[in-house]
Amino acid sequence: MRNDPPSGPGAPGRDAPPVAADAGVSFVMPVLNEADYLRRAVASTLAQEVPGPVELVLALGPSTDGTTELARRLAAEDDRILLVDNPAADIPVGLNAAIRASSHPTVIRVDAHSELSPGYAARALETLARTRAGNVGGVMRADGRSPFQRATAWAYNSPVGLGGGAYHGGSREGEAESAYLGVLRRTVLEEVGLFDESVRRGEDWELNLRIRSAGYRVWFDPALSVTYWPRERWTRLAQQFFATGRWRGELFRRYGRRNSLKYFAPPVLVLLLALGLVVGALQAVGAVAVASAASAVYAPLAAYVALVALVALGARGGERFGWRERGWLLAVLPTMHVSWGTGFLTGAVRGAHDTVDTSRLSGRNTPLP
Repeated sequence: MRNDPPSGPGAPGRDAPPVAADAGVSFVMPVLNEADYLRRAVASTLAQEVPGPVELVLALGPSTDGTTELARRLAAEDDRILLVDNPAADIPVGLNAAIRASSHPTVIRVDAHSELSPGYAARALETLARTRAGNVGGVMRADGRSPFQRATAWAYNSPVGLGGGAYHGGSREGEAESAYLGVLRRTVLEEVGLFDESVRRGEDWELNLRIRSAGYRVWFDPALSVTYWPRERWTRLAQQFFATGRWRGELFRRYGRRNSLKYFAPPVLVLLLALGLVVGALQAVGAVAVASAASAVYAPLAAYVALVALVALGARGGERFGWRERGWLLAVLPTMHVSWGTGFLTGAVRGAHDTVDTSRLSGRNTPLP
């Protein structure tokens, strides 16, 4: 389904400046410890067929798994690949370095842990031209190779897992709060000031907030699809979601009610869990009667447990999705919710400060969503 933006006198919002169809595209990709994924990510990017010149700028963090050496080999094989250093390893720093090193009027963000679907760039350019939006994004289609990763991917793709944002499975084209990865006009990026380098997680949401505040539309097109490979281990998933939640808490401190209500569901769950533990302890020592009204705190927790169990048992994900994947879902969903919610409350109270996501490299940030 296609929704063209309002037009004519009095139409809301600003149109991004038009660009010639063959003016060229700059892909920008932050990279850190992605030796197992980088070659396929680069191949899916350079396979995109668009009119005009193409370049891919890799912002190289301090990898320890041979990623940098692989990137240099890829650059030696294809002169469309440019390399820039990102010693801080932070997402927005790497993205800004890549953007500044690039030269074409349309910038497409890609990630080393993702693969663009065929025709992604051509469709994105058509959508940008048609809607005159400030930013265009599509669907993150998570996938997995192991039972755990497939369970995590299912949770990513489900409203129960990540709250039902458009880019996690929406099907209706139109204006959106944010965009996954993003296809942007350089003039819009430069006008709003590129990525905020003080925001280590949620930098895409913060950028899109500024784009919308400047009067431009952020546009969701479900025909744009990117395959995303989630974390491969339970502990790494928990680390990732705690860091992401803490930065969302920081964004709540900065922007308050501009944050969508969906972001408050996980912290409410964590508060209910904490209250349940307190009530349980008081009941254990006889300070609160077991049958008292205080026991009502258990009702929403019981409902949550039942929801997770029903979702896990009823999940369908094709022939590769069996009982092992459903078993992992029983762990994955609470891990995502509780880790994210605990991080949010910590960030909302204390701020994010120098919190990093250590799920890919201990003590370092990761430039991946």
